[in-house]
Amino acid sequence: QVQLVESGGGLVQAGGSLRLSCTASGRTFSSYTLGWFRQAPGTEREFVAAIDWTATVTYYADSVKGRFTISRDNAKNTAYLQMNSLKPEDTAVFYCAARRNRMYSAPVLRRLDAYDYWGQGAQVTVSS
Repeated sequence: QVQLVESGGGLVQAGGSLRLSCTASGRTFSSYTLGWFRQAPGTEREFVAAIDWTATVTYYADSVKGRFTISRDNAKNTAYLQMNSLKPEDTAVFYCAARRNRMYSAPVLRRLDAYDYWGQGAQVTVSS
């Protein structure tokens, strides 16, 4: 069992930056593929970014490409989402997720059901 805890959310003005962290319990963190998703009020949870277990392959939603960067530090059991040039439409609850199965494809990693564990979420609010 893995527990994921997000932190680093908050209120920021448009154009600003935030870095979310996702810290995991357990000794198998380095073998998991990790994803970030977000959910705005009244909308479905959507894919934001993913990083594979080797930390060498990353994927991004088109809406955040060039502004957000996903990374991980396996020694700290932590994944990060650096968010720059934030826009009001980025306002959402951000969730991190972990996938046990090392096999994947890019389309699979964009699906909610590809992940086995989820954090409780962190609120990000971007004011205009």
